[in-house]
Amino acid sequence: MTEIGKWVSKIGKQPTNALVWDDIRAFLAVTRAGTLSGAAARMGIGLATVSRRIERLEAAVGQPLFLRQQSGYRLTDDGAALIERAEEMEAAARSLTAGIRQEATVSGTVRLATAENLATGLIIPELPRLRAAHPRLTLEIVTDIATVNLHRRDADIALRMVRPERGNVSLQRLGTLGYGLYGAPDYVATRRQPTDVGVFDADDLIGWSDAYAHLPAAQWAERILKDRAPVVVTTSLATQLVACARGLGLAVLPHFLARRHDLICLDSDLGIDQSIWLVTQSDLAHSRRVGAVADFLRDLVKRNAKPLAGS
Repeated sequence: MTEIGKWVSKIGKQPTNALVWDDIRAFLAVTRAGTLSGAAARMGIGLATVSRRIERLEAAVGQPLFLRQQSGYRLTDDGAALIERAEEMEAAARSLTAGIRQEATVSGTVRLATAENLATGLIIPELPRLRAAHPRLTLEIVTDIATVNLHRRDADIALRMVRPERGNVSLQRLGTLGYGLYGAPDYVATRRQPTDVGVFDADDLIGWSDAYAHLPAAQWAERILKDRAPVVVTTSLATQLVACARGLGLAVLPHFLARRHDLICLDSDLGIDQSIWLVTQSDLAHSRRVGAVADFLRDLVKRNAKPLAGS
């Protein structure tokens, strides 16, 4: 067995400070290309760098690995003895890289709790983008947030307008959801008091049922109505939007939804704007699947910051 053969047989059996993987890569590239310039092109590095790496590897093994000839580089016997083990190392490196990439793939199910208006008006239209980035990820969207409690682990992550006061969760404020008082063009054109800014005593208002009396929009409408009855009472933002668009009366609506339906804003600052909070189970903070959804939501709110706030 040659001296290099003895050295090669020890690789992998005991640690060595002399072995550098980049030098092995350069050795294989020169072997396959036959020239320094060809190896440099294969590796996308400079010719001088390839030369230094070959010299460093030869110094580490204590033997020349190539015969330098005018026509190119030809392996010595010691260099030929190194090829098999070098290729084994190359295959191991490729396997390691493939394993890391597979491990990094985001997969599984993430349960997201959010308001219906954010789900249908903001999140779902952008889901193809999330799907394209993470095809093995399933997003389960729960819009009945009144019954969802992250403290009970009803959801992995939430995008909501009410800040949780308890629970093992992490919080991040992402933006603002702005509200205004809106009406259909036909309704606004026939208002009985079109010149009285901020006065809505003669207007028909669309209200919320008693079960939703805690909502800021419902409370604002109730203050304006005083002892008057609303023209219609609903239990969802979607029905509020349709009723308003059909000219039944004025409604308190998020700016980003109302403006999509060409409704006219009569008051853009009702004092009921809400913060948008990203809420995550603390013990899922390092989950790849939850992190992917969190990044998607952060980017989504950031890119739509102005329409959401109504600016």
